Amino acid sequence: MIDKKHIGRVIADFRTSAPASQLRFFAKATGQTDPVYIDEAAARDAGHPGLPLPPTFLFSLELTQPPSAWRQELGIRPDRILHGEQSFDYHRMAYAGDTLHFKTTITDIYDKKGGALEFVVRETRVDNQDGEHVADLRSVLVHRNG
Repeated sequence: MIDKKHIGRVIADFRTSAPASQLRFFAKATGQTDPVYIDEAAARDAGHPGLPLPPTFLFSLELTQPPSAWRQELGIRPDRILHGEQSFDYHRMAYAGDTLHFKTTITDIYDKKGGALEFVVRETRVDNQDGEHVADLRSVLVHRNG
């Protein structure tokens, strides 16, 4: 069983940014056709200072970080992980070139089906380079026990 003593533990604290080229690639890969997400001139004409990050791009930025040892420390085996859910609460736009600060905390650990499934809830606060609150990300990792 995953020890609940890990609730409250910070498991990631990093800064990153997204270059415009990466945002264009993401827009193309996800079938985005709105020129605001592809063309910097169209973004400025729409009142943005640069290319805005598409809503789910913050999750992609979070995934670019190398895996940390926290999963191993909790006894989570990579071959037994399922993606449970994810959600986002947005507070302001982020743009290409912004420096974004991600801080991820384990906020809950619980089990179902008599311990056959264990759930680790992670919440990530994202702020921009000016300390403005950009978004809150929430994801649930499911660990299947044998």
